[in-house]
Amino acid sequence: MDRTTVTAETPKSPWGSVAPAAPPCSLTDVMSEQLARQLDEENSAFPAIADPTSDLLLVDDAPDTTSDLMLAQMLQMQFDREFDNQLRREEKKFNGDSKVSISFENYRKVHPYEDSDSSEDEVDWQDTRHDPYRAEKPQTTPRKGFTGKGKNITTKHDEVTCGRKNTARMDNFAPEIHVGDGLGMDLKLSNQVFNSLKQHCYSEQRRSARLHEKKEHSTAEQAVDPRTRLLMYKMVNAGVLENINGCISTGKESVVFHADGGSLDEQPVPEEVVLKVFKTTLNEFKNRDRYIKDDYRFIDRFSKLNPRKVIRLWAEKEMHNLSRMKKAEIPCPEVVLLKKHILVMSFIGKDHVPAPKLKDAMLSSEDMKTAYHQVLHLMQQLYQECHLVHADLSEYNILWHQGKVWLIDVSQSVEPTHPHGLEFLFRDCRNVSTFFQKRGVSEALNMYDLFNTVTGLNIPVGAEDEFIAEEARKERGMMEGKKG
Repeated sequence: MDRTTVTAETPKSPWGSVAPAAPPCSLTDVMSEQLARQLDEENSAFPAIADPTSDLLLVDDAPDTTSDLMLAQMLQMQFDREFDNQLRREEKKFNGDSKVSISFENYRKVHPYEDSDSSEDEVDWQDTRHDPYRAEKPQTTPRKGFTGKGKNITTKHDEVTCGRKNTARMDNFAPEIHVGDGLGMDLKLSNQVFNSLKQHCYSEQRRSARLHEKKEHSTAEQAVDPRTRLLMYKMVNAGVLENINGCISTGKESVVFHADGGSLDEQPVPEEVVLKVFKTTLNEFKNRDRYIKDDYRFIDRFSKLNPRKVIRLWAEKEMHNLSRMKKAEIPCPEVVLLKKHILVMSFIGKDHVPAPKLKDAMLSSEDMKTAYHQVLHLMQQLYQECHLVHADLSEYNILWHQGKVWLIDVSQSVEPTHPHGLEFLFRDCRNVSTFFQKRGVSEALNMYDLFNTVTGLNIPVGAEDEFIAEEARKERGMMEGKKG
């Protein structure tokens, strides 16, 4: 078997042929003058390579690049031109073959008058005082009322002239009314059409103003107006509240939000609180004045307030009623703070879950019987110790929490001396008696016995109509006494 000699081939360089390495030489050769002369002759045999930047430095008009500021401006100008070229390509790609094109001129970095490479014939029409695309407005008719002579006379009542004038007058409409480019299309509006458009524009402005005012001053179903939102933000910024979590209940008179309590200098704030925001609209609860105008605690202030400020008085009324109930140790929310029409109270519930209403609570027969006796006791305590009538007591305003009932929503509560006080109490007794009798509580009293038990009066069964008529006569007598 023949042996073949394998020689390792040098791999080719991707950068072309590699120059052979110089042969090694000794130190004596380097030091010799003969070798030095030989190297000098070899260098002189190659032509000198010209510096590409040397031509620029020899030109008289070349900018001075010794300044760093000048160099930075030149580089920025070059970058801006490249950006504008890219912008032109994007504009061309975006518009395509469309007849209506979108201009990117406002986004350009270098404008034609700044770009020295631009053509002298190129003019940016945005920088000119006269817009070539703007239609000329019709000329005004002179004082004499007509122009021209003879057959070519044109009066101010000319149909074409009036139409163009009406189109030009559309520019005076409100900015939110989109009139388009009627002048550019040579649009001619008749007087009837222009008057209709003008009246529509005026009506839209008034409607928009009414909607804006309603939005600014009213509290919606599950939202708040900007002023109320600002008050809530201020409470958070002051540290009274940590954060506001969301709406947990809505009613005809208020919206209730859950929040995490913060701190106050005067008193501690519970970990969980509620914000009762009284609605500033009077649409859903229009008979509020029936509960407050004859209350001696607010009668002097009520007559001087407008309907909007009555809402603040309504919140203040609930605060006073809750404070009076708290002194009598009646289970109810504890007042933390009052800011205009926002009342901050303690939260009846646990871990963001509100306590159920008595209507929704799943209670056994024993618990329902216990709840009835507690409600009866609270009604007696409210009437005899607090000198208050709830005036809206029902299964919707009674909560079941920690094995006992809690009373809420006492903003409409009045004193027994109120002209309608006993009438409201009789209605509360009817609601309570009807609910517990339907739930199977055999010990529940009827509305007459319950009323007599709470008040200590003795109204015979069936004398409800006579009692209400007597109360109405008393009220009329009081009103006539006030007028006299």
